[in-house]
Amino acid sequence: MDLMKIKKSISIVFLLLMCNFMSHSQSDLLDILDSEHKDTLKYTSATFKMTRIAIGHSSETRKKGILEVFVANRFWNTPAEKSQSFLADKMSSRIALEYAISDRLSMGFGGTTFDGLFDGYIKYKLLRQRADENGSPLSITLLQNVSHNSNSFASIYGESNVPSENRQSFTSQLLVSRKFSSKFSLQIAPTLVHRGIVLSNEDPQNHLAIGFGARYKLGHHLSLVSEYYYNTNKIKSFDTYNPFVIGVNWEQGDVMLQFMLTNAVNMVEDAFITGTRNNFNFRNPNLNFGFNATYVIHFKRGLKKKKN
Repeated sequence: MDLMKIKKSISIVFLLLMCNFMSHSQSDLLDILDSEHKDTLKYTSATFKMTRIAIGHSSETRKKGILEVFVANRFWNTPAEKSQSFLADKMSSRIALEYAISDRLSMGFGGTTFDGLFDGYIKYKLLRQRADENGSPLSITLLQNVSHNSNSFASIYGESNVPSENRQSFTSQLLVSRKFSSKFSLQIAPTLVHRGIVLSNEDPQNHLAIGFGARYKLGHHLSLVSEYYYNTNKIKSFDTYNPFVIGVNWEQGDVMLQFMLTNAVNMVEDAFITGTRNNFNFRNPNLNFGFNATYVIHFKRGLKKKKN
């Protein structure tokens, strides 16, 4: 009888120890899962919401498996007294496909009607801003763009004699951004442009510029955006101005629209940063109306999540 009591007591103690061990194990496991879950939420999201602020790239990259169909348009009038069109004398369009290879890496290809540029880019998010004090206070994205000029024109090589290897221009950017609050985001973009085609021996081929971009959230789907690029060494063979834009972005589900006023006609980085020929004012053709439309296609529907 005493032996049975001893065995029973040992069994009860053993069960209590096992329960206590399992309780602690589950608690530790939950703590680990909780800490990992919290860690994923500490990254700041939707700094600019769109992959472009207005005319230039933002530090944003899309989730893996997302394809963007991007269409950009510019409309402007000429100084001529008689207009030949109903709404605008001239227009330019750029159509591009942009795909997210991973959450941090994306690439795109496009073509523009007005300046005959075909371009492609690759974009990689190097650092992501953290909402806590343990990580990076900034988001940093690397952008490399290359464009090919298909037009025929006079240059230092002569009319239509531009070698193929000299028709490429390259733009390298470091997109540094910070989301200061749920409404306000700011970006600074140190930029190096190498132009393949020069019109005069006096013109520099390499340009150092710095871009500034900002977004202020007006409502759930509406935001005010602005960009400005300062070129430190401009082209000398003709007058150029620093591009400036102010506009409104409207985000609605898989369709994102951008409306803007700008002095930049071109839509590829090397062209509008170095070759904007008009100042920003209300004289024709200095002020252009821009309209961008982005349609997002989710190849993996599980990636589609609502962002605040």
